[in-house]
Amino acid sequence: MQVQEISSSQQAIELEDKYGAHNYHPLPVVLKKGEGVFVWDVEDKKYYDFLSAYSAVNQGHCHPKIVNAMIDQAKTLTLTSRAFYNDVLGKYEKYVSEYFGYDKMLPMNTGAEAVETAIKICRKWAYEKKGINENDAQIIVCENNFHGRTTTVISFSNDENARKNFGPYTPGFIKIAYDDLNALDSALSENKNVAGFLVEPIQGEAGVYVPSEGYLRKAKELCEKHNVLFIADEIQTGIARTGKLLAVDHENVKPDMVTLGKAISGGVYPVSAVLANDDVMNVIKPGQHGSTFGGNPVAGEVAMAALQVIEEEDLAENAEELGRFFRAEMQKYIDDSTIVNLVRGKGLLNAIVINDSEDSSTAWDICMALKENGLLAKPTHGNIIRFAPPLVMNKEQLIDCIEIIKKTLQDFER
Repeated sequence: MQVQEISSSQQAIELEDKYGAHNYHPLPVVLKKGEGVFVWDVEDKKYYDFLSAYSAVNQGHCHPKIVNAMIDQAKTLTLTSRAFYNDVLGKYEKYVSEYFGYDKMLPMNTGAEAVETAIKICRKWAYEKKGINENDAQIIVCENNFHGRTTTVISFSNDENARKNFGPYTPGFIKIAYDDLNALDSALSENKNVAGFLVEPIQGEAGVYVPSEGYLRKAKELCEKHNVLFIADEIQTGIARTGKLLAVDHENVKPDMVTLGKAISGGVYPVSAVLANDDVMNVIKPGQHGSTFGGNPVAGEVAMAALQVIEEEDLAENAEELGRFFRAEMQKYIDDSTIVNLVRGKGLLNAIVINDSEDSSTAWDICMALKENGLLAKPTHGNIIRFAPPLVMNKEQLIDCIEIIKKTLQDFER
C-alpha cells in the first residue's frame, strides 16, 4: 500500500480531519521544515516560530548537534527495553543527575508520564517514609494547573473541557489557589495525610501566570515544616526557558522532586525524567514502575546533547536578556493600546492579555493575522496569546518579531 504524498496545505488538513481523532484545534498552517527559529509550510512560506512546540524546541529546530546524536545512536542501537542493560543509560543518568544536582533520575518518555511517575513516588514515600496509612495520601495541587491530560491528571484539573465525560476521577488531591501561601499553609495544617505539593513555578497553559516574588521559596519552607515533598513541574518552564536552568532557580529553591520533559531533548525525541535524592527515589524497587522505551539509548544520547547545547550556547542568559527586552518593548506599545491590557512572563516565556472576553475570537483572529504576517503563535484560555520563541533567537530577529506583533495588533485597535 502506497503512502499518499502531500501536495498542499489544504490536502494535509483534510486528511487529518478525515482520518485523525479531533483532539486538537491547530492553527491552519501545515509545516514541513524547521531550522533554528524558523519553520516553512508546504507552500514554502517562511515563519518565525513563536511557540517552540510549547517550549520543547528551546534549542531551535533541528539543532545539528542534537540531530547528529540521534542519528549516530540510531545506527548503533535503538532499544533494549529495561530487561537488559545498555551502554548509554548509566552515563545518561549520571550526566543528568549531576547536571541538575540530584542523586538519581528516573527516565520516562513524555511529560505526562513524568508527572504520573512523580505522583507514584510521592505516594510510596508517604507510606514508607512519612508513615501515612496506605491509600490515605493526599497531594496538594493548584487551581488552573496543567500537568497533562492523563486520567489521573485531569482528575485534579479544573479545565472542564479536559474533564467532562472522562470520569470517574482519581481521588487523593487537594486543590488550592495558585500563588496563595495562606491557602497552602491552611491545607498543610489541616490535613496530616498530605504527602506532596505539586506546582508549576510559572503556570504556562493557564496564561503564563508568574507568582509573586518569594512564593516558591516560602512554599518550599512550608513543605519542609510539615514534612511534605515539594514537587516542581518544570516540563515547560525548565531547560533555560525562563532565563535560568530551572524556573525555581530564580528563588534558589531546591525541590524534593523535579519533573522534566519537552526541551530535555530539544524537541527531537520524546524524553522525560523525574529527579530526586536517594531518600525519596529509593522507595522505588524493581517491577514497581517502568516503561519499555523509558531510558532507551537514543533518548539518552539525544538528551545529553540537548543539555550540552544549553550550556555551550548560553541559552539561559540569552533568554533572560531577550525576555527583558521583549517585555519592555511590548509595554511601550501597551501603554497606548486599547486592544492589549498587559504583558507578563520570565525569560522567553511570555504572554499578552487581549482586551476582550475569554469566549471571544479576538486572540484567535490576531494569531491568524500574525500567521499571515509571518509569525506563528497560539491563544491560550481564550484571550491570552503565549509568546515563546526558540532560545537561539538573536536580538535582531527578536526586534523583527516585535515589529510584526505591533503591526498586527495595530490592525485590531479600536
